[in-house]
Amino acid sequence: MADVVTGEAVVVEVRVAQLPSRALALMIDMVVQFAGVFGVGLLLSMVTFIAEEALATAFGILLGALVVVGYPVLFETLTRGRSLGKLALGLRVVSDDGGPERFRQALFRGLSGLVEFWLLFGAPALICSLISERGKRLGDVFSGTIVIAERGPRQAPPPEMPPALAAWATTLELSRLPEGLATTARQYLSRFTELSPMVRHEMGARIVARFAAFVSPPPPPNAPPWAYLAAVLAERRRRTEARLARQIQGYSTRHGAAPAVPYATAFPAVPPAPPPLTPPTGIPVPFPPPVFAASPARTSATPGGFQPPA
Repeated sequence: MADVVTGEAVVVEVRVAQLPSRALALMIDMVVQFAGVFGVGLLLSMVTFIAEEALATAFGILLGALVVVGYPVLFETLTRGRSLGKLALGLRVVSDDGGPERFRQALFRGLSGLVEFWLLFGAPALICSLISERGKRLGDVFSGTIVIAERGPRQAPPPEMPPALAAWATTLELSRLPEGLATTARQYLSRFTELSPMVRHEMGARIVARFAAFVSPPPPPNAPPWAYLAAVLAERRRRTEARLARQIQGYSTRHGAAPAVPYATAFPAVPPAPPPLTPPTGIPVPFPPPVFAASPARTSATPGGFQPPA
């Protein structure tokens, strides 16, 4: 990830394209270029029959340069930063300020690519990409561009409110909770099943300790870290949705628009949680393992863990 400052001084977080995906996109583009150079060779062989050898050689060099340089410049200019290889891998070239790539920048990248990839076999591009924090090659440095990945990873759906903490969550003070800390908790819950029990507990306890400085009152006794975090995030999301629904209703009332959709219709209630799990001893578990609201199908889980959606 990298922060991009736009022309309006707005910081936007983008995903920088990784070296393997860029290399694969380059291989696809070079296959297309080799096919173009092969076509130029066939055309040159026909020109030699009707023109002098020196003229045919000059004509072949000109066409070859147009294929090698013109291909990336033409495609990246017309598609706003995407060649055929980048289109297949979900990559795009943008300016350092997050804006679309311009013709001048595409031309600089095309000319530098002729030297980096075709004359020096990609060595300068590889070294510069490994040194640069944003994975820039020399063409990106000279033209002021960056290659980003447009296809982000699939995000896990929001956690569901643990029934045992629903009443307590309505009393929370959440106005001071930083967005970055909430994101950390969401990532922890989304990776819950991937962690070992010891790491799962220690990491959850550390996040809960950080939450305690911004969220009050404290949770009920013996509440697991995951249940506390899931309850805070679910209540925070519920309040945000309710606030947006009130804003929509107020806007419709002031401007005479169509009647506002009731909150219960705009944001349907979360399906009821499954009954608490019962261990072999017959003692009910006070906090069933967390589930996700958007899970298409829940699967059985053991006490202390949960199964995220497939």
